[in-house]
Formats: sequence, C-alpha cells, structure tokens
Amino acid sequence: MAVDFQQVRQQVQQLGAEALQRQARLENLQAQAEELLEQVAERSDELRQMVQTVVRLYDPALRCALPVGESLTSRHALPPLPAAASILAADGSQIFMDRHAEVQYGLVNAGGILLRHGSSLPPVTHVVSTLLYHEAFDRMTDATLALRRDLDERRLLAEMAVEAEAPVLTFTDGPMELWGAANEGGEQASQFQQSLEEYLTVLERLQALGAVTAGYVDKPGADLVVRLLEVAYLLEQANSGRVDLKQIRKLRPFHGVADREIYVKILQPGERSAVFAMQSQSARQYEGGLALHFFYLNVGTEHSGYLARVEIPAWVAGDPHKLDMLHAVLISQCRMLGPRPYPYLLHRAHETAVVSFDEKEQVTQMVVNELLSRGVSVPRRSYKQSAKDVGKRTRYGT
Repeated sequence: MAVDFQQVRQQVQQLGAEALQRQARLENLQAQAEELLEQVAERSDELRQMVQTVVRLYDPALRCALPVGESLTSRHALPPLPAAASILAADGSQIFMDRHAEVQYGLVNAGGILLRHGSSLPPVTHVVSTLLYHEAFDRMTDATLALRRDLDERRLLAEMAVEAEAPVLTFTDGPMELWGAANEGGEQASQFQQSLEEYLTVLERLQALGAVTAGYVDKPGADLVVRLLEVAYLLEQANSGRVDLKQIRKLRPFHGVADREIYVKILQPGERSAVFAMQSQSARQYEGGLALHFFYLNVGTEHSGYLARVEIPAWVAGDPHKLDMLHAVLISQCRMLGPRPYPYLLHRAHETAVVSFDEKEQVTQMVVNELLSRGVSVPRRSYKQSAKDVGKRTRYGT
C-alpha cells in the first residue's frame, strides 16, 4: 500500500472543517465585490484613470482588467451564426528531455484542424513534429520547450489561415499572452524575447488576413475584474487615510474571489460580458491592433452556468462584426460537446497533437537505431527508469 489512508483521513477531516470557514469568508467577500461592482459599473472612464494612476505612481506591474467604455455589467445576447466560415484550432504537446533515457532529445508536436462551417466537407488536420537535439536542445529548459510549443501552435494556425477561405476564425487553448522568462536575465530572457517577436509577427500575419483569432481559457481562475474593483476600493480608502497606496501590491481586500464567480451570476447561458483591455507588464509588448483584450462567455446550460474567458487582440475587440462571429461560433462549438462545454475543434486539435507513450518510445528507438547504424555508441537507459517502465503510462507530455 503506497498511501497511509489513516493519516490522509485525518488531514481530510481537517480540510473539511477549514473549508466551511473559508467558504463563508469567501462568500462574504464575493458579496462585497458584487456590491461594489454595481456601484462602479457605469464609471468606466474614472476606473481607467484610477488604474493608470496606480500604475504610474505605485505599481507598474499591476495586473487587472481595464475598462474600454462599456458598463462593467454589460450583457451581450447570442448573435446568429455566420452562414459560412473557416474555423481553425491548434494545440500542442512535447517530449521533454529525459536524462534516464538512452538518448537526449526533445520533440514538439503541433496539431491543427480546419472545419469549414456551412460545408459538408470533412475536417482537415495538419501535424508538425519538430525534433530538437544537440545544441538546439542543450540551451532549452522545460519552460523554453513549452514556449516553443506555444509558438509552433500559433505558426501552424497562421500557415493554415493563409490557405483557408474567408471569413477565418482561429483558436488556441489558453491565454493569447505568451508566457516565459521575460523578467529574468541571461539567455532565457533573450530566448523569450526572440520567441515573443516571432509570435507578434504571427499575429500581424493573422491581422493582415483579417482573421478572427482568440485564446480560449476554460474554467478561468483569474481575478482581473476583481483586482480592478480592489483598485477602486483601495483608492477610496487611501483618500480617507485608511491605507497607504505604496503597499497596494500586497493589499488584496477581495483575495480569493474569482471573476467567474461574479460573472456566472450576471451572464445568462450564451451571453458574453463587456470587453476589457488587459493591464499588465507583459501586455505592454502587444501594441496597436495587437493589444490584448478579453471577455467572459457563459458557455453553460440553462441549469448549469459555466464561464470561459476569451482573449482577443484589439483588431477583433474593436470590430463588432468579428466579435459577433467569434461569440456565435464559440457557443456553437461548445454545444457540440453537450453537458461538458468546450470548443469541439480545440478538443480535436488536442487529440491530433497529443504524443502517446508508445509514440515517445518509438521516436526514442528511431534515434537509437540511427545512431547505432552510424557507429555511434548509445548508453543504456538508467536502471531506475527500466524499473519504472514496468507500469507504462498511456500518454506523454499532454
């Protein structure tokens, strides 16, 4: 027996006792946040100025929603589907370096799928598999390999979009904002900056095509709007001398409350929220038509609301027709999976891109055989790994 269930049971009981108290505390904080939201919902310009003041004077790294003019509690009904559209989705997976294996390499697998809405044509899939080895892999960490995967997904979408019939909509799973070691020194920061520049070029290509592009965040845990409410609350407290705004980064009066818990009460199934701009240090790298925005979308059913966050660039955020197409297509895609709403094509892209354990082993054997055929000696895998391989996993690097 690997787990001492008696010990775990005692800890589970403690968890349960604390959970009731935590739930009551969070419900109280959420009620306060909801009340404040109602009070400031129509004060978009004032809230925007508040955020700009805090960023300029107290916290340049502030990460929150930035109103762009709409009421914070706006609701947009489900628009009709376009008669025809090219819908593309991409996902990726990777094989990380394994020091216990016979050979050292990495692999990035990007899978894309195109569905022509309004046509009887079957979906078309594309896979791009990139092997990384020697110097190209020596400089990579797990983080930079994941970054390479994200970039390859976006590249594949742009390449497929060029050949697709307009109008074109493209999705990836997760935020549009590219994550990496931007604030670290040395080679990792340099690699991230290079990847970011390539990514911005990809976005510019999609913009030039007039494509609608988005990042779909399932079950978002972000508190971007909540943090905006905290800024408003703290500035009011500062005006009465109750808080010192120099400490604003540490002051979290509504900590633990997520945006989705508020907007799931506001939005009916099929509706989307107002569009917000993204205030963050990294978001400043996305300028002009590439500036990052987002909205919340209730993809759930009448009896069970479910919120997603959809990230979009400014060229989509500022075009009502593109917004409506995106809104309608995402709801349609999510409803294809029934009671577990998630965009169907993103699910298919994941199935296309995922690398199974057997495939990973096959790649390893291909590399081993190639080296041996050329007279290159190959060390055996570690005995530790050999013992573990008795119980094989079914998937790798998802």
